[in-house]
Amino acid sequence: MFTSVLMIEKPLSSEDVEFVTTLHGEERVSFVVLMQPRGDQADFLLRAIDDVALGELDEAGRENEVPEGTEARIPAESALLQSLEALRSAGCEAAGRVVEKQPLDVLQSVVGEHSADEVIVLTAPHYVEEFFHRDWASRARHKVGVPVLKLFAHSE
Repeated sequence: MFTSVLMIEKPLSSEDVEFVTTLHGEERVSFVVLMQPRGDQADFLLRAIDDVALGELDEAGRENEVPEGTEARIPAESALLQSLEALRSAGCEAAGRVVEKQPLDVLQSVVGEHSADEVIVLTAPHYVEEFFHRDWASRARHKVGVPVLKLFAHSE
């Protein structure tokens, strides 16, 4: 069985589930999902710039309405459970956890614990972080000894 560690920041859409579960053809896939809640106010400006770059001006104006930091834990747990259920409904094994601190250290540990074959980072575009190679995928490539695939999550 092929094991993928899937890093996400929002619940998987049906399109996302179909995409990640069919990446390896007919081979059975097991997922370990790491869900990171939204960060704190320090990330606010970067998210707003990303929204503007994507032409989502309404979204940029609503950035302060979304729970952050410790308030984001409950929505993150709900998103994780929803994502795990969607993967299981698609016929895959799936386990996971919310990661609030040191996500890349946790990722490195999880890859080793589960003898993962790859890491899939499934996020919305983060242009500022990507430009400076500070996004999850760029940083993960230097931490784990398996291939890291970066994919953009489907949006509504």
